[in-house]
Amino acid sequence: MKNYFLNSLAVLMFCTGCKKPADLTAVNDTTITAPAFIKYTIQKGKQFCDQSYYKAVDVSEMKFVARFDSTAVYKTMSLSNQDDINKLYGFADNNSDHHSYSARFGWRWSGNALRLFAYIYNEGTVTSKELAIVKIGAEINCSIQVTNSSYLFTVNGDTQRLPRMASTPKGAGYQLYPYFGGDEPAPHDINIWIKNL
Repeated sequence: MKNYFLNSLAVLMFCTGCKKPADLTAVNDTTITAPAFIKYTIQKGKQFCDQSYYKAVDVSEMKFVARFDSTAVYKTMSLSNQDDINKLYGFADNNSDHHSYSARFGWRWSGNALRLFAYIYNEGTVTSKELAIVKIGAEINCSIQVTNSSYLFTVNGDTQRLPRMASTPKGAGYQLYPYFGGDEPAPHDINIWIKNL
């Protein structure tokens, strides 16, 4: 009986000593690998954002979440420029300059609202289409899907189709970042947060 008790005690101590600690790997991995928002700032008097650099793209779909703060509310110096479409995010296409072929989201503050647009170039001709009015501070789910003949722009589940004349099977070119204008530079610092999905 004594040996049975000592053996049971030894097994209990062994199992207790070898108890697996709480598994934090999943939490840590999620924290490390989860996409995070990147803050882009267009400084007062500038048009390009502070984090605009060359990045090649070859995508069948670009998905991201965007968020604007109160700095998206602005008034242009010239009243006629208030309806200019600022650029949010997208890509040059057809392995060409973005003023020849591209697809991106645009935005502007007009009519006391923040408005999102599809903004494309085909063979050097620009086309835009208003997609949605969005709230300051809201997370906006966006995507541009590429087909042989179309760009499918989606904002929070609502999709609009615009023509695509590029010949590459995917959106092939380089990343396009937040940009103010139009003709005028930013009247004050403008902050935009973007999270790639």
